[in-house]
Amino acid sequence: MRFSGKTAIVTGGGSGIGRAAAIRFAQEGAAVAVADVDSLGGEETVSIIENAGGKAIFVKTDVADSNQIKELISTTTNTFGSLNIMFNNAGIGNSEVRSTDLSEDEWDKVVDINLKGVFLGIKYAVPELIKAGGGAIVNTASLLGLKGQKYMSAYNASKGGVVILTKNAALEYGKKNIRVNAIAPGVIDTKIIENWRQSEWKWPIISKANALGRIGSPEEVANAVLFLASDEASFITGATLSVDGGGLTF
Repeated sequence: MRFSGKTAIVTGGGSGIGRAAAIRFAQEGAAVAVADVDSLGGEETVSIIENAGGKAIFVKTDVADSNQIKELISTTTNTFGSLNIMFNNAGIGNSEVRSTDLSEDEWDKVVDINLKGVFLGIKYAVPELIKAGGGAIVNTASLLGLKGQKYMSAYNASKGGVVILTKNAALEYGKKNIRVNAIAPGVIDTKIIENWRQSEWKWPIISKANALGRIGSPEEVANAVLFLASDEASFITGATLSVDGGGLTF
């Protein structure tokens, strides 16, 4: 197993990509700290892992709150002894409106969770990764952080920021044996696309707007996350891996 004896934190682990990644990390031998604001979803992820014989804990966490991120990391290391992998995955979308119609409050909330949350995850995970002799950080960006899309200004800007923050952290901590990479998912079968599903005219277009002509599954994204976190990606850092069915080239 690729992560036997390792500990991973997964933010946004109560559903979607986060849940799929948490389960896969556990299947590969890692002890997993599942973080989410959704206690019900987070506890359910832990139950799935434990029922399959894995080790996991749930820590309710708002990733935009530095004190809660510090508590998440200290709880994880106190429980499992160390930290080896940080998957900064928690994120939200924004109302699909023109930039001039998006409220400042909503802009702040999206950027706080999607970008500041990744910054805080890096900031407070790095010292523990150094103590462990190195490790891996994987951040969730987005296809829309690479190509943009109208009416999604806060989301696009926050995810574009994750791409550059990933490069910055990779440069800063590479010589500490810490690799920092990002994934850029396309349209994935998670809660964040529910509004698109309800649109009779938009969904037939969006659901096929890539080279493969279909949406992706959380498990397909999780496989990419595990690769980037594993020794198989030992010479990869500062990269953003598109997991979008060819959406970036479409």
